[in-house]
Amino acid sequence: MPFTFANINDRSALVMGENFYDLAMISDDAVSSDPMKAIQNSDLLHHYAAQLDNYGSSGLIAEADVCAPIPRPGNSFGVGLNYQLHVEEAASKTPSTPMVFTKFPSCISGPTDDVVMRSDECDYEGELLVVIGKDGKGIAKEEAWSHILGLSVGQDFSDRGVQYKDQPAQFNLGKSFDTFGPIGPYLVSIDSFVNPGDLEIRTTVNGQVRQSDRTLNMIFDIPTLISYISSITSLAVGDIIFSGTPEGVGFRNGTFLKDGDIVETTIEGIGTMRNRCVRGADYATTPT
Repeated sequence: MPFTFANINDRSALVMGENFYDLAMISDDAVSSDPMKAIQNSDLLHHYAAQLDNYGSSGLIAEADVCAPIPRPGNSFGVGLNYQLHVEEAASKTPSTPMVFTKFPSCISGPTDDVVMRSDECDYEGELLVVIGKDGKGIAKEEAWSHILGLSVGQDFSDRGVQYKDQPAQFNLGKSFDTFGPIGPYLVSIDSFVNPGDLEIRTTVNGQVRQSDRTLNMIFDIPTLISYISSITSLAVGDIIFSGTPEGVGFRNGTFLKDGDIVETTIEGIGTMRNRCVRGADYATTPT
């Protein structure tokens, strides 16, 4: 039975329709209230998802605080230049291997949290988020989907001033400011999709469509990313991968985010995140 997992009021939950079901409550604590512990047993998530009709709702999602479904990932990877049209708009060479960087776990935030910008050169990047559900090293491509717990929506907010401050580019820091990694609203099991490798992805800023594509157009598909990353470093339950952004980012046409902008990121079959951009204090432009 497919499941839709959520972090509601900082507690693990399942979602059905407009309602959520607190997992610790309906399972008599067989499933932990801590989302990072709850995802360790995907069989239990499937089991209770199949039984939701037997339980009373814990509340309405609209009246709850929907937090990041994976609030404390062990590892958080990003992938650059993974859609051909984005490669072209970036005036870059098509990579022959996945361009993988680290998006620090400390940047992870919720699907409705404010994004605090520390300069006037910040940008959006809507992405499909992959969540690991089974540990592995050297995972073969044909086995990759079996290591995935589910899919979510991610935004790889980026400070282009930091990212391109010098050469070589500083991807890790430029994409890891606090709040720069909102994810959610839900984690959806891969058996929920007819084809989890082909989903529509869209990003709007203040209602204007900026990015629109399908994940089928990735240069390196999800199994390839899983296989490549795991050939170098072990993957563990709860690790996340921001799988790359389509064409349409702002910095190539000089359109940076401004204080008060609303960024909405939607992926077919998963849901929509809505994040408000807030201008904070400038970061230190030179070392002290």
